[in-house]
Amino acid sequence: MKTFTILLLLFIPVFSCFAKKHKVTIQTEYGNIKLVLYKNTPKNTENMVARIKEHFYDSLLFHRCIPHFVIQGGDPDSKYAKQGQLLGDGDLKFLVPAEINDVNFHKRGALGVARDNTPDKAGSACQFYIVVGKVYDDRGLDSVSKLTGHHFTPEQRNTYKTIGGDPKLDGNYTVFGEVKKGMDVVDKIANMERDKNDRPNKDIRIIRLY
Repeated sequence: MKTFTILLLLFIPVFSCFAKKHKVTIQTEYGNIKLVLYKNTPKNTENMVARIKEHFYDSLLFHRCIPHFVIQGGDPDSKYAKQGQLLGDGDLKFLVPAEINDVNFHKRGALGVARDNTPDKAGSACQFYIVVGKVYDDRGLDSVSKLTGHHFTPEQRNTYKTIGGDPKLDGNYTVFGEVKKGMDVVDKIANMERDKNDRPNKDIRIIRLY
């Protein structure tokens, strides 16, 4: 997702502090979004933990918010961005290897790594998104499968038909966590009035990510 559209040994000692819980919180003026980071995506989980320990995300914006799709944040250029400034290209000059698997998928509340058109599907070192999505029926899932070539397990089908998500993203972006509490906050952010580039007209800041 770059523009990251939808978009290391140094990590090890930092990550050890989080090894047992893998839980993080995004604080916003609308409430907190509580996430759990997956253990089966260690490179991407460790990368986010490292950025959190640096307070990298504090004061950055959710710069791309689309109802029934995603909210996206983590662009370092967003911290001091002017109103209406196009965002989405900021990054940390390195990519994190893709950790795409058949277990993690884009259900509602999934936490994913934004990326551009990298052929190996490696992702941004800092930009992430949270899936809002919508509910699908079997016909819709069959259409997505035909379009993308991705086949859904019975569990995935059931999830997309009940809580929803965005199956079109499966197989192309790394999912490394999910929302455990605060989807009402995600929905509120996703439905903010926005400009033609899907940036909210009112700045939506990550007060703190911890």
